[in-house]
Amino acid sequence: MTINLRPGSTVMFTGDSITDSQRLDSEHGLGFGYPLLVAGEWGLRHPDRPVTWLNSAVAGHKVMDLEPRWQTDVLDARPDVVSILVGINDVGWHSYDPDGHVIPAEDYAAGYDRLLAPLAEAGADLILVEPFLLPVSGLVQVVHSRLGVEERRKWRADLDPKIQAVRELAHKYGAHLLAADGLFAGLSATTGPEYWAEDGVHPTLAGHAALAAAWLGLVA
Repeated sequence: MTINLRPGSTVMFTGDSITDSQRLDSEHGLGFGYPLLVAGEWGLRHPDRPVTWLNSAVAGHKVMDLEPRWQTDVLDARPDVVSILVGINDVGWHSYDPDGHVIPAEDYAAGYDRLLAPLAEAGADLILVEPFLLPVSGLVQVVHSRLGVEERRKWRADLDPKIQAVRELAHKYGAHLLAADGLFAGLSATTGPEYWAEDGVHPTLAGHAALAAAWLGLVA
């Protein structure tokens, strides 16, 4: 069952750099990635149903970073639909809490749950986007670290339980799940992963377009 975007609805995108996509450098505040593509395509398809599109994602953020700003950046906007993509920074070389401990999947899930509970109580429709990782080849710059395909594969042991946590939370809250990890795995089988995300994490324009198309498939 799809989400019905009524005229005057407010949609909030939030999460990390994949959603942020330099939103503060854009005139509309949506950035240059899939939220912008979603808003543009929706406006083209449904000029009779104007929607307010918001983006509160922040590059580098983990679940624990979203919590302190959740009230101000998300709940206070009273969105009708909230789309969340967060998790890749909770994985691999990023996956440490402030005390230097690896973030367990259980803690990731518990923090994510605390984000969803007040939204569900307020009656917002939820779209949970799986974190994803594409197995790119060679050495690729990722923030301050150069990691090859073998190192990236090791992240799967940490990432997969967190993807499963998102799936379970989607079931718990009756949220719509955008299975992005599987989406990109399928697309990469034909073209190679670099076409969709050159560094395995941040989508190319084609990757953002794929996310936008999948997202729009969840609404009507």
